[in-house]
Amino acid sequence: MKKRFRMLLAAFIGAALLSGCGQGQTAETAKAQTTEAQMTAPRTSEAQTADTAAEAKAQADAPSTASGQTGRDDTVIRVGGLKGPTTMGLVKLMDDAEKGASQNHYEFTMVTAADELTAMIAGDKVDIALLPANVASVLFNKTDGGVTVIDINTLGVLYLVSADSFVTSVDELKGKTVYLPGKGTTPEYTLRYLLSAAGLSETDVTLEFKSEAAEVAALLAEDPAAIGLLPQPFVTAALAQNDTLSIILDLTKEWDALQDEGGKSRLVTGVTIVNTEFLAGHEELVKTFLDEHQQSAEFTKKDADTAAEWIAKAGIVAKAPLAKKALPYCNITCITGEEMKEALSGYLKILFEQNPASVGGALPEDSFYYIP
Repeated sequence: MKKRFRMLLAAFIGAALLSGCGQGQTAETAKAQTTEAQMTAPRTSEAQTADTAAEAKAQADAPSTASGQTGRDDTVIRVGGLKGPTTMGLVKLMDDAEKGASQNHYEFTMVTAADELTAMIAGDKVDIALLPANVASVLFNKTDGGVTVIDINTLGVLYLVSADSFVTSVDELKGKTVYLPGKGTTPEYTLRYLLSAAGLSETDVTLEFKSEAAEVAALLAEDPAAIGLLPQPFVTAALAQNDTLSIILDLTKEWDALQDEGGKSRLVTGVTIVNTEFLAGHEELVKTFLDEHQQSAEFTKKDADTAAEWIAKAGIVAKAPLAKKALPYCNITCITGEEMKEALSGYLKILFEQNPASVGGALPEDSFYYIP
């Protein structure tokens, strides 16, 4: 079954990336490294897709070289993440594991692009991975349930930034131009959902697309009166470079304001998935990971100074001061169980209604969601 999972995933990685729901390579802006928050489609040519599949096959054929301490059942849990907000809440657990203070035994790997991480999943090089929410849905659909989501690790990280302080609500964007990264990606779908809910049509607001968040940040540096849609920590970097800029709209708050009382969906950036076969064989270890992840996320929110140092040490953000400033706006969390299912399924439904390919062509089945 494991071999079949890897073959299926390798075959369909290209489709996931071409759908516009992955992440692109990150250019530097104030040395902020946040690939998955950028959410632009990565390598899209047939040759590049073939390279990814070939890499996955090579990894699958290679013997496992996982290192680390031996766990209670001789298992080292291999965890993969992207250098961005989705892994910020993991740094306390990473530090504990390095010191031998964690309950489970872990091997952590950080990469800079979503296609690198999906290749690792295909090559059976990670058991648990932290990645964009819609990419997890694509993987579930393309591998016949080969992955299972176990928590939401990051809520919304998208903000409208400008020196134009006259815009204080979504409906006031009428007649404006908004610059944003990645056509056909989740920032676009999020903004279009909010515009539609505010009664604005495609002709009311001009969306000007750039290839990546760094381009939007550079444009704002040249023209502060422009309106840009940026993720963290690009927002914090842009504000640090130009004191005339400010956050004019928090898209997470705007999203939440549209939900029914009690909330039917949340604006989700990142989730944590586990190989379904690994979950079946090591459920108690996965439950322990969830407990440790929860504690790590809470620590990150409570002790920003220490967390920022660890974030910089892990290479997630280049400098600790930038990480500390960005942390309050990154919505680090660890949501599990039924609450996770309701928040995530509602979010994926909204993406599906705008573009089915963004979630892999179909909404994932109930088995996608791990309810302990």
